[in-house]
Amino acid sequence: MRGIGNGDGTWSTAPAAPGDTFRILHVSTGNVCRSPITERLTRHALADRLGDPLWGGLVVESAGTWGHEGAPMEANAETVLADFGADASGFVGRELLDEHVIEADLVLTATRDHRAQVISMGHSAGLRTFTLKEFTRLVNAIDMATLPPLEDGVVARARALVRAAAALRGWLLAPTAEADEVYDPYGAPLTFFRSIGEEINEALDPVVTALTGVPARA
Repeated sequence: MRGIGNGDGTWSTAPAAPGDTFRILHVSTGNVCRSPITERLTRHALADRLGDPLWGGLVVESAGTWGHEGAPMEANAETVLADFGADASGFVGRELLDEHVIEADLVLTATRDHRAQVISMGHSAGLRTFTLKEFTRLVNAIDMATLPPLEDGVVARARALVRAAAALRGWLLAPTAEADEVYDPYGAPLTFFRSIGEEINEALDPVVTALTGVPARA
């Protein structure tokens, strides 16, 4: 299950043009811990902000640079998602392929190494590939009033957000090298998985707010 809403990975609403989509790709190493958590928390947050039926055009996926093709999500990752009320069902791990990068409008990686690997694949990925925490930092500096309103479509708003973040990248550097990293909980106890889940959820909150123009529910 790679999308929600229509069952085909897209969400329906006007005014998105027919076939107009914005694909968000979350990337980690094995695609069994960090990127599945990030993928499903993103979907959960978008559903919470936009309701059901959801606004059209968004596709949220994940893959791993050394992905365990066909593997299930780690059990501790499923538990973390359950803590947030997010759906872990139907997940299948994938290895990152050229086609995933080509199709993605925004790639959010767990670490700087993952970001470098995605960019090294080519496909003009540099301007649309960020670490998750890097993108959060840039989004927090963007004046939301400069983005298209949600009434113009979430796809148009999302594309404008990525352009604005890319323009700021050289001006807002990370305070430390570690500030843009989400560390791998693979093989760690549930307590560490939960701390990583909280870290990811905190980083996603302003991103989803920027995408939708809707703050998290109190």
